[in-house]
Amino acid sequence: MKLGKTRSSKDDHKKGDDPAILDAEDLDRKAMRLGGGLDPDTISLASVTAVTTNVSNKRSKPDIKMEPSSGRPVDYQISVTVIEARQLIGLNMDPVVCVEIGEEKKYTSMKESTNCPYYNEYFVFDFHVPPDVMFDKILKISVIHSKNLLRSGTLVGTFKLDVGTVYSQAEHQFHHKWAMLSDPDDITAGCKGYVKCDIAVVGKGDNIKTPHKANETDEDDIEGNLLLPEGVPSERQWARFYVKIYRAEGLPKMNTSIMANVKKAFIGENRDLVDPYALVQFAGQKGKTSVQKSSYEPIWNEQIVFTEMFPPLCRRLKVQIRDSDKVNDVAIGTHFIDLRKIANDGDKGFLPTMGPAWVNMYGSTRNYTLMDEHQDLNEGLGEGVSFRARLLISVAVEILDTSSTEIISSTEVQMEPVSNISESATGKMEEFFLFGSFLEATMIDRKIGDKPISFEVTIGNYGNQIDGVSKPASAKKKKEGGGESEEEESELIHNSSDEEAEDDGDLLSVPSTPPMKPVITDRNYFHLPYFEKKPCIYIKSWWQDQRRRLYNSNIMDKIADKLEEGLNDVQEIIKTEKAYPERRLRGVLEELGTSCSRFVTLANKDQNLSGRTKLDRERLKSCMREMESMGQQAKTIRSQVKRNTVREKLKLVLNFLHRLRFLADEPQHSIPDVFIWMTSNNKRIAYARIPSKDILFSIVDEEMGKDCGKVKAVFLRLPGKKGFGHAGWTVQAKLEMYLWLGLNKQRKDFLSGLPSGFEENKAAKEIGIQAVPPVSLVYNMKQVFQLRAHMYQARSLFAADNSGLSDPFARVFFSTHSQVTEVLSETLCPTWDQLLVFDNVELYGEAGELRDDPPIIVIELYDQDTVGKAEFIGRTFAKPLTKMVDEHYGPPRFPPQLEYYQIYRGNCTAGDMLAAFELLQIGPAGRSALPPIDGPTESDRGPILPVPLGIRPVLSRYRIEVLFWGLRDLKRINLAQVDRPRVDIECAGKGVQSALIQNYKKNPNFSTLVKWFEVDLPENELLHPPLNIRVVDCRAFGRYTLVGSHAVTSLRKFIYSPPDKTANNWAHTGDIVVNLDHEPNIKKMDTVVKIDATTDAVVKVDLNEDDKEKEKKKKKKKKGEDVEEDEPDESMLDWWSKYFASIETMMENLRAQEAALAEAEEREDLEIAAESAEIKADEFPMKGTKPKEKSKDKKSSKDKKKNYDGTEKRPPKPKVDELMVYNKELECEYGNFEDWLHTFNLYRGKAGDDDDHNVVDDDRIVGRFKGSLCMYKLPLSEEITRESGFDPNMGMFQSTPHNDPINVLIRIYIIRATDLHPADINGKADPYIVIRLGKSEIRDKENYISKQLNPVFGKSFDIEATFPMESMLTVAVYDWDLVGTDDLIGETKIDLENRYYSKHRPTCGIASNYSVHGYNVWRDPQKPTQILTKLCKEGKLDGPHYGPGGRVKVANRVFLGFTEIEDESGLKKQTEEHLALTVLRHWEEIPRVGCKLIPEHVETRPLLNPDKPGIEQGRIELWVDMFPMDIPAPGPAIDISPRKPKRYELRVIIWNTDEVILEDDDYFTGEKSSDIFVRGWLKGQQEDKQDTDVHYHSLTGEGNFNWRFVYPFDYLMAEEKIVISKKESMFSWDETEYKIPARLTLQVWDADHFSADDFLGAIELDLNKFPRGAKTAKQCSLNMVLKEHELPTISIFKQKRVKGWWPFVARDENDEFELTGKVEAELHLMTAEEAEKSPVGLGRNEPEPLEKPNRPDTSLMWFMNPLKSVRYFIWHNYRWLILKALALLLFLLLVGLFLYSIPGYLVKKLLGA
Repeated sequence: MKLGKTRSSKDDHKKGDDPAILDAEDLDRKAMRLGGGLDPDTISLASVTAVTTNVSNKRSKPDIKMEPSSGRPVDYQISVTVIEARQLIGLNMDPVVCVEIGEEKKYTSMKESTNCPYYNEYFVFDFHVPPDVMFDKILKISVIHSKNLLRSGTLVGTFKLDVGTVYSQAEHQFHHKWAMLSDPDDITAGCKGYVKCDIAVVGKGDNIKTPHKANETDEDDIEGNLLLPEGVPSERQWARFYVKIYRAEGLPKMNTSIMANVKKAFIGENRDLVDPYALVQFAGQKGKTSVQKSSYEPIWNEQIVFTEMFPPLCRRLKVQIRDSDKVNDVAIGTHFIDLRKIANDGDKGFLPTMGPAWVNMYGSTRNYTLMDEHQDLNEGLGEGVSFRARLLISVAVEILDTSSTEIISSTEVQMEPVSNISESATGKMEEFFLFGSFLEATMIDRKIGDKPISFEVTIGNYGNQIDGVSKPASAKKKKEGGGESEEEESELIHNSSDEEAEDDGDLLSVPSTPPMKPVITDRNYFHLPYFEKKPCIYIKSWWQDQRRRLYNSNIMDKIADKLEEGLNDVQEIIKTEKAYPERRLRGVLEELGTSCSRFVTLANKDQNLSGRTKLDRERLKSCMREMESMGQQAKTIRSQVKRNTVREKLKLVLNFLHRLRFLADEPQHSIPDVFIWMTSNNKRIAYARIPSKDILFSIVDEEMGKDCGKVKAVFLRLPGKKGFGHAGWTVQAKLEMYLWLGLNKQRKDFLSGLPSGFEENKAAKEIGIQAVPPVSLVYNMKQVFQLRAHMYQARSLFAADNSGLSDPFARVFFSTHSQVTEVLSETLCPTWDQLLVFDNVELYGEAGELRDDPPIIVIELYDQDTVGKAEFIGRTFAKPLTKMVDEHYGPPRFPPQLEYYQIYRGNCTAGDMLAAFELLQIGPAGRSALPPIDGPTESDRGPILPVPLGIRPVLSRYRIEVLFWGLRDLKRINLAQVDRPRVDIECAGKGVQSALIQNYKKNPNFSTLVKWFEVDLPENELLHPPLNIRVVDCRAFGRYTLVGSHAVTSLRKFIYSPPDKTANNWAHTGDIVVNLDHEPNIKKMDTVVKIDATTDAVVKVDLNEDDKEKEKKKKKKKKGEDVEEDEPDESMLDWWSKYFASIETMMENLRAQEAALAEAEEREDLEIAAESAEIKADEFPMKGTKPKEKSKDKKSSKDKKKNYDGTEKRPPKPKVDELMVYNKELECEYGNFEDWLHTFNLYRGKAGDDDDHNVVDDDRIVGRFKGSLCMYKLPLSEEITRESGFDPNMGMFQSTPHNDPINVLIRIYIIRATDLHPADINGKADPYIVIRLGKSEIRDKENYISKQLNPVFGKSFDIEATFPMESMLTVAVYDWDLVGTDDLIGETKIDLENRYYSKHRPTCGIASNYSVHGYNVWRDPQKPTQILTKLCKEGKLDGPHYGPGGRVKVANRVFLGFTEIEDESGLKKQTEEHLALTVLRHWEEIPRVGCKLIPEHVETRPLLNPDKPGIEQGRIELWVDMFPMDIPAPGPAIDISPRKPKRYELRVIIWNTDEVILEDDDYFTGEKSSDIFVRGWLKGQQEDKQDTDVHYHSLTGEGNFNWRFVYPFDYLMAEEKIVISKKESMFSWDETEYKIPARLTLQVWDADHFSADDFLGAIELDLNKFPRGAKTAKQCSLNMVLKEHELPTISIFKQKRVKGWWPFVARDENDEFELTGKVEAELHLMTAEEAEKSPVGLGRNEPEPLEKPNRPDTSLMWFMNPLKSVRYFIWHNYRWLILKALALLLFLLLVGLFLYSIPGYLVKKLLGA
């Protein structure tokens, strides 16, 4: 988790129900960032601390941010890449993947007959919605079987999660993860397959680091890479989510009264004007209750049941009450339930549960209008401005046992009735009392008009007089029921006089102040003249007593506030570099530890209150556990805080802060929030919303709300969308307000927190009842003060004018007074140096209280405009330092110090102000007794008083030298081109002007390089004023036009510090031997030798290169395997080999870094765990205990991990020279190449009021000034100026090159682009490259790449340029279109000039090895020796001296290397180049002048599109070489053209099959048999499928084929992909190139004549790694598929020829694999050339025919030769039966004949014939 951006949530007006803030720590931070958060590193927090440091118990801290952070739409881009699917359930399917976000759907193409399709398709969705709407959208991935134009296909399975879950991942993305599909209609079915995808969500200003797309290996284990957030178990179960909706109360009217009267006339009865129903949304499904007609208090008693996987990947459940209406069905109120707040996933956690509890709904004001402008608020967008209703609900979750039989298997939402719950189930009804007093109402916006103004306070519907009560038609008096006592309320509206009500001597409520006419304060604001009489309000209300919930929240909130304040202090101390930040941090941790244990004791009481829900009990348990462990950890960390670990421990403690804020947010509401409305003319104008927990009273101090019984400055603002933008920043009114809320029976001390010195004024007629609260307070004590505001200066203000500057003045408000400073024109950094004196400020209350706790001062900054009203820039708060009459004016408190106050504009920072404030009491002696004010020292300032001496900073003399280099890219000003610009530099009133550029077009550089001026600046660096750079254009007749300006806010980085002579071994006498070897062998130990005791230079003595090579060879031979990979053949290698090898190394390094990080974190955890287990610190190898070893380790591990060219290798890897792949822009790695030449952007025009100040307003940049600054205190030591060759004209910029125009050859190599934003309807693009530099442009349009989002360009372009005129190189990717203009996809800009002049020498990267031929040929026209000589000369170094035995000496460093080189013919020659290169690659180790020289590299640059600012549109990989034209021309460009795929032919002979399952039943005999044939294909689709002939009537599953398939294909060795080009559809203009994995699919089928063939089984062989075939059919088993990972694999590209048996598999009904046959096949791979030499025929054809298979005679078709069929099928099977039958027949015949002939015979015998 990144902890960069933190901001207190309390500054976020954060309420329990406010849906705008999703509380994942990351989202939280995002929501804040969108609201323009603070980065603790960039601000000075005096403004925050100044208001808090001396807070006593009477006043609470004001909120400085004004604008609601939510509800404002923002740009989002969601990109989804569907890579492939695996293990889809179903036989021989044609799958399509559908990606759906919200309403938008996108489909991949269809892949035929495969259940592991490969897509690699990229989809982008663009949204412009508020953050919380975005994060609640459901992203759904589903696989559909055989969808086409005519039919919708059948759903295989879906996977869904909400966008917020993706956003809260690291880098806001899931990369290469498998989404597990399940069937929503059958939850018993289990997993339906997996889809591998990337999902990324990009908001404005997020930059996503795409993990590098190198050769993707497919050995992912699916189970280990499931698409699930951290901590979610991979086996998710189905669960039922029960949301019970009981009843609601206090609904507003949702119909106009006119309509009601019409209805009444027709129907004749008076009915409630609302027909409510409840709607629940969860995980993309909706369920609703029935509609309760005409009821303000509907009772539903229904439950809505969702069936969803658990834990769900959708965080929020949305509950809405809606009004059913035929015309417009609108929301009355919305509430979000965050599932993470009502569950705990720890090992002692609990399933989501909630309630039964009331939830409060807030939204727009309650008066009904047909077109409600704030309807969004009722939908849950933005902060509600009024109470709408409350709803009684509960939530429960039950995990399903999917194996049981009576389970409903569909996931449809169900609605069922539930039984009613008792009144007391949600707690006992108690009477609450709310008291408020308005001590001051100032800063009332004058736009309101001067009608009388009053303030109304409401809690729920109590106190709401204008539109609060909707009286139910059945007016029962329900005092005991859960709501308003209606009649009393209505009565109140009629007679709201202040007498007591008759019934039980109770007092009535007084919810609003009497109207009063406002009085003018100044041009912008009114105030109300309350003076000593302060109006009060009080309201009685009835609520369930659930205070315990709020108390627990309050305790945690207070702990968090304290912690946050402490952490702000620590950050401030670190930032201002004051002493001992670690002490403060230890103190903070100690306090945290004690508060945590205090929580555990406090929270444990009141356990048996009525209405405690299961969530209350579980939450209490888990909060106690968390707090206890937090306390433990705080103690542990405290003991580990050392000077050097402050920062990392600070990060850990920030985690605690997030955790506390998360825990403190109570999901089950009780008392609704309090609203304060300012009304004028019976209209509601502005409001403030105060959480009831903040003002809730408790007798225990920790449980009390932070503003209860305190005076709080409350700022009112406009409701809803009106509050966005400018209107939201102006204060509508500022109240000093006192509030108290508690049980009526605890009422006795509700006034105790008020500033003392008042009398109560009661409006009661009879004095009888003492308990009546006052209607106003009268203060009879008042103190008179003088306020002195020392307004010194402001910096980095918001640019409010079109010139890009402002004319700022400050207006200071204190109580009812206001004064302004003078207006300073045209500056963003005004130094007013002005003292404002407020005389006779009257404050009411006791002197002592006022001293400790004075009211706050509000300072607003404005921009003065000549016409119209001054424009608001920002505001800040301060507390004055107070001096009473009897105190001495002197140290330590007086005079006050100047402090920085952060200025806010809405939620964004808009600069800092440096000022001090003191409040001095005027005693009886009058003003004469006050400390004197030094009069105006400079007569010309007239009446304006400067800041007095003791307060203004102490100054010293500085000299500021300015290097003027040139101006670049100046835009037109008022349509005229800039022709003769000049730069004016100003700092603290002094300054210098550059030389005039005579003709900007011809040469934009300055003729005089260095000028200087002297100025008096404060000693304290933090108080240094900004330096202003302004560019003016000198026109004819002495006119000047401002072109643009830049304010350098911090001069710190330009302060010159003389070099420390002792550092960096300068004075070292001996030589230091540095031996560097390209390849630290990891097996061998490094011998590390210390040179001498004083230096830390460590030298590695190492074997020299040759031995090492030998050793390596030995090692390889020993290993013995993979011999063929031993040394790749030189001729085989090309630039791409180098590139892919480098990427692999980069990936390894990244992995190693991640592992190291994880390990470090683990160690940290272990330490903490060990400490809390109370192991003694010294037994444990703690951080910082043994620094010596530590640093050594670090060094060696660094060497191992990152030898900059990344050549850390494992021995078996083939040795290829590598380059450095940067996965970001090159300048990011090297400080924008501003090592001596800085670029200052010039701004002009008004600043955009974007919420997100992290995005620079690019459209305001009108050009760039190049130059540098150097400042130092005078006088400077003489050593520097005495050095030889010191040029006094150049000052500190000694070795600056001249800036005359120079001709350079620019060579741009463009490798590839990745993840381009699709530009065509088909979701693809046809990208080509456009390169612009100055006037020249290269459009490579004819070489566009068709339909590719990851095109490989592999091209180089040459352009000649002249610096400085042409120095900004633009590389753009355009989308080719057949008709119409081509669209820009994205572009990147490279400042070539800064690169060219940089000391890091990025002109041509330094290769890792020097070679004169081959793929790694040296490409710089200067050889390493020449470069080295030049560097030594420029740096005034001694050397290089080449010595015998491969040594070279530079300065006092000696480097070793080898000295032989091989030329093309293989001859070895002696050379010094290797030695020189060794020095160059370690140039950073050279003393004084050394810096890292840029290695041979490839940089990855994001492509941006001006139409979609801040959102990456893809990335491009490239590098740029620059060669000055005055040296010999470089050789030809390296060939990096994409590798052409190699043509291969794969010959597959299907010899036999065995044990194929038998599908058919014989007609005559019922015997099982199969008509077997085998089908095979290689490429992605089946366009090249080939079938064998059919082996008919196999009875044993044996089939004999001797059939040959021949598959020609194109293959890219490096990427292990087959390349196919084909037209996407018949309408396509050209062919599209696809890259797909090389997989051979073989299937076995059963042929049928009249019906479709039956699919029996398949095997897919990845040609790069597939299991070796079994020797015999017996040994071939299912394990060859199931245990593929464990078996040794082979690659056909290495083996060339393989023969064996492989299993056919299919899935049975239970989705288990089963063996459905075996095939004996032979695979033979040949290159195209070999194949041409020995051609073969398909099937059994010539040439090289295969012999006919020897099939049994049964293999035939019965209707072709019926006799044979008879012979085989009948005789063969039934011969015994037939013989027996014949025998029987003969026998019967005999018997028959016998019987037939016996009578005759007998007669004959008898007659004796």
